[in-house]
Amino acid sequence: MPDLTLRHNIERDLAPLAGLLTEEADLVLVNPSASHPFDPLEWQEKWLGDLDDESFYLLDAQGHEVGFFALRVGIGPEVRHLTYVFVDEAMRGGAGAEVARLTETAARGLGALSITLKVELDNAPARNLYLSAGYEELGARNGMATMRRDLD
Repeated sequence: MPDLTLRHNIERDLAPLAGLLTEEADLVLVNPSASHPFDPLEWQEKWLGDLDDESFYLLDAQGHEVGFFALRVGIGPEVRHLTYVFVDEAMRGGAGAEVARLTETAARGLGALSITLKVELDNAPARNLYLSAGYEELGARNGMATMRRDLD
């Protein structure tokens, strides 16, 4: 399992994310509505523009950014919606449980009691990861499953 740590993106610096999402396929995977090439201004205005949006970088053992996710306010501040999850291909294969743990740590730090997310129904590895991490599937529509995990 990769040794990952978390860095809260308090400064809202999107340059590392731009470096991670250079391939159009990766950008589409993270946000199919975003323009390619990655446009930091678009992300600041459209995708991470709410004052309550918080984002985080996943760091490898050397302190390099190897992943990203955002926790947006859900139904009230005690619910955070996980979105824009990306893990560098070199770190995939065994990092999922650690990413889920770090996501929960970040959400707790923001005062969340629950995390919600959407995952594509045909993305079996991600869907199975979330189920094994304790997420409950609430329903499915338009090719997406909605999931929730209540934090302890």
